[in-house]
Amino acid sequence: MAWVQLVALLALFEYMGFVIAVGRARTRYGIHAPGTTGNESFERYFRVQQNTIELLIMFLPSLAIAATYWNPGWVAAIGAVYLVGRLVYFSAYVREPRSRSLGYGLSVVPVLVLALGAITGVVRALLGA
Repeated sequence: MAWVQLVALLALFEYMGFVIAVGRARTRYGIHAPGTTGNESFERYFRVQQNTIELLIMFLPSLAIAATYWNPGWVAAIGAVYLVGRLVYFSAYVREPRSRSLGYGLSVVPVLVLALGAITGVVRALLGA
């Protein structure tokens, strides 16, 4: 389970890195809080942060629940794909939003796999399988 816990913590630190990047972009592009619009480059950073928090809501519980029912090493490996996907997404989206597809796929597919694994494990446990 330590690998799963490490992946969960890395996901939080990765998100914090995105939060810091948004703060720096605010300064660089002159977008004062609470503003979130006014410069397309800033908005790219902001959207990465927002999209990441949207996925984290599904990722973290799915990761934890799936690890309860399936091999934690495999669950952690799937979670690691999510981490890489978020970095690819960040890099691509900030550079050119239309190029975000690979990073998005590498982020969303692991979340879906973990969520399906989690629900399957829960249902099997409820049915006594």
